[in-house]
Amino acid sequence: MKKQSLAVHQFRALHESGCFVLPNPSDAGSAIYLEHLGFKALATTSAGFAFSKGLPDAAVPREMMLEHFREIAAATSLPVNADFRNGYADEPEGVGANVTLCIGTGVAGLSIEDSTGKKEKPLYDFDLGVERIKAARAAIDSSGVRVVLTARCEAWLCGDPDPLRTSLERLTAYADAGADCLYAPGVSKLDEIAAIVTAVSPKAVNVLVSRFNCDLSVSQLTDLGVRRISVGSALAGVAWGAFIGAAKDIRENGSFAGFAGAAPAGDLNNLFLNRG
Repeated sequence: MKKQSLAVHQFRALHESGCFVLPNPSDAGSAIYLEHLGFKALATTSAGFAFSKGLPDAAVPREMMLEHFREIAAATSLPVNADFRNGYADEPEGVGANVTLCIGTGVAGLSIEDSTGKKEKPLYDFDLGVERIKAARAAIDSSGVRVVLTARCEAWLCGDPDPLRTSLERLTAYADAGADCLYAPGVSKLDEIAAIVTAVSPKAVNVLVSRFNCDLSVSQLTDLGVRRISVGSALAGVAWGAFIGAAKDIRENGSFAGFAGAAPAGDLNNLFLNRG
């Protein structure tokens, strides 16, 4: 509990001013390496973890995901934000109960999204979306552990016809419902990011940078007032890209040239041997 309390304090302080990058490891080893590089906090990635288990995103059962949070939080001294998807429940009561379980894994923050996972109705109704965030807020307050609550609007990822309008409407409501940080994954235009920052101010805004908007920079987003930058499954995707490319080169060309850029095993062994 002492470790978690310190991590929560550090995580909250990071959201108060400036901008920090919140990289997303998919396993304990990559979490340890990111701490070694000097990052100040980490976040899990539901997709990156799912792929490591041979599962599609959204197919990881709740208990497996909670155990993953425990593993990442135990592997590092840094604050860890949990990608808790939709809270593994539709109704507010279920969200609240599961948030309590999530807090018990030792994380310093967690995110709740408003995607239903259903093609015919990809976003929860507005009022239900707000009630779900209120339930998460109430569960955090009742726990006595002030983990950072991030509310996500999935409008861009769900193909909403007017994602900016939908995100602004929902994120401002989620801020009023008690979210500490607001997040609309998929936004990439600078003016739209600026509009979100202005709409929810003084609450913090997280921006996802991934393959689709990797031309953005930390300095650009800092200048817009973004507090937090996460990368989702992008680092996992980079690793998979290198793995796939090297494996295909062996199979198709009989070449092992893809190994040239591999991380030295000795360096990794020494890092894990000497940690702590």
